[in-house]
This record gives sequence, C-alpha cells and structure tokens, in this order.
Amino acid sequence: MVFIENEQSFMEITAKFEKILRNTALECLTQEGIGVACEVNILLTDDVSIRQINEQYRNIDEPTDVLSFPMADILKGKILDTGRDSDPDAGLLLIGDIVISIETARRQAETYGHSFERELAFLAAHGMYHLLGYDHENEQEEKEMMEKQEAVLNRLGLRRT
Repeated sequence: MVFIENEQSFMEITAKFEKILRNTALECLTQEGIGVACEVNILLTDDVSIRQINEQYRNIDEPTDVLSFPMADILKGKILDTGRDSDPDAGLLLIGDIVISIETARRQAETYGHSFERELAFLAAHGMYHLLGYDHENEQEEKEMMEKQEAVLNRLGLRRT
C-alpha cells in the first residue's frame, strides 16, 4: 500500500498526481520482485519543511528535492529481514518513508525541460530505490540506480522528451 500525505499548499495535488506516485512506487516494487505486501508513505511538502527535515536528519541546512527514510532491512531489492519492520495488524512490511518537495520538483521540471508528472515520478522512483537498498555513492551505483529509475518511468510512459 502506498499512503500519500500532502502538507504543502504550493500547488494542488490532483488525483492524477497521486496515481502517478502510487503507480511509480508499485512499479518499483514489481521491478525488484518484492513479493510481500508492503507499506510506503510519501509526504508531499514545500521547501521550508523539507529544509527543516534535511537539517534535522542529515545536518544539511538547505532544501532538497527528495529524502528517503528506509525502515526495512533491504539490500539491492532483496529483503534481508521481515520481522522487526512489519505491521502485524495490517500484515504489511513497512518499507519506509519518502519526502518530496513539490516546490523543488516544479522548478526542476522547468529546468530539465520535461513535465511535472515526469519529475514527480522520477523523485518517487529515486526515493523508492533508496528504500529498496540502492545508493549512488560511486559511478557504478549511480548508473545502476539511474537505469532502474528510467526503466520504471519508461514503463509508466513518462519518457524523456
């Protein structure tokens, strides 16, 4: 399940945008072959709030586009432990939380010359792959993560233009 909370007022988040976020998260899980029921939380916020979160958790006092907070023990799409991160009431593995700044997403879409929908999906996919145990600490890891993100966006029909 993908839960979306919108706490920003920068722009209206329509059902279409929520569907893009859900479909992106679910496609990432499908692509990685995650076969257990999962929970992912996506918080949509503004630059002021994401800056506060970024400072609190990363000691970086500036806004960013997306933050990820993994809660499950997953490495490169392989679940290593399901015990401590499950919600026994719902029977879901809590993968983690993603925070996206809608303000930054809008700016980046304009800067990169593509749709807001594509940027939103890209940031959701980027966050999901961090939750699924991928990183971009070196060139090879970054290449692998970018290829996975692009594959998800292509499957969703959100190709680069």
